[in-house]
Amino acid sequence: MNTDPNRWGIIYNPKAGTRKVQKRWKEIKEYIESKQVAFDYVQSEGFGTVEVLARAYASEGYRIIVVVGGDGALNDAINGILTSSAEQISDIAIGIIPNGIGNDFARYWDLNLDYKEAVDWIINNRRKKIDVGYCSYYDAHKHERRYFLNALNIGLGARIVKITDQTKRFWGVKFLSYLASLFLLFFEHKLYRVHLKINDEHVRGRVMTVCAGNASGYGQTPSAVPYNGWLDVSVIYRPEPLQILSGLWMLIQGRILNHKMVKSYRTKMVRVYKARNAAVDVDGRIIPSHYPLEVGIQSEAITLIIPN
Repeated sequence: MNTDPNRWGIIYNPKAGTRKVQKRWKEIKEYIESKQVAFDYVQSEGFGTVEVLARAYASEGYRIIVVVGGDGALNDAINGILTSSAEQISDIAIGIIPNGIGNDFARYWDLNLDYKEAVDWIINNRRKKIDVGYCSYYDAHKHERRYFLNALNIGLGARIVKITDQTKRFWGVKFLSYLASLFLLFFEHKLYRVHLKINDEHVRGRVMTVCAGNASGYGQTPSAVPYNGWLDVSVIYRPEPLQILSGLWMLIQGRILNHKMVKSYRTKMVRVYKARNAAVDVDGRIIPSHYPLEVGIQSEAITLIIPN
């Protein structure tokens, strides 16, 4: 059991490639040691292990948990911490050292891939309570809840997130990743019949994608902030081919809410009664699409160590 509130529990979630993996971690570890920080660390061994490790750290009394990884690892860590047996969970501080392909939430806070800068910020220990989104559903056996920091996507948004992450592994450039998504939009152009309740409004019809964002939502909810107690929701209806082109460009520029086929909302909760054949993801993690879904916000659920 850890009794030192300043001791870091570090989870290293490596990128692909064994030699680079060990070299990257060696550099990070040596820099942390040079700063005389007390820490313990574990390396994740595959999908799902980050959640288990974060839950164990929190339950064992660590009050600062540092994730070396991308959006997926951060999502797993949050889910592990929030389902742990720790006391005063909202006061557990999360530090981020970006490492990986998708770092959308880190970029929201102007965290870049410079690990030295990230470590220095964690040492400085400037903290902010932030909100966490959640998605609840019943999977025929038990009630499940999955938390998210960035966004939940239903429909094509889930496909875009997946393809963007996949193409980043080849291109390494966000713009080219969006181009791959553009081709998907052109050649698939799939619509989903949905029934949602947002505030007091029932939304029915065929839509391309729905995004509930706690933060930027990969550009789909650019006005969302993860500390105001609200979710921003964007519903994208059926655009024509040329509108898809303009929509992708506006998405890249952070102006998607100005597109005439997009309707935006701000709410505490979304009920998704139906979204036929639509995939669902939270922070880039595909989850089972058992409808109905309840998508909501937990205010000040966790503490984040933010840049100076």
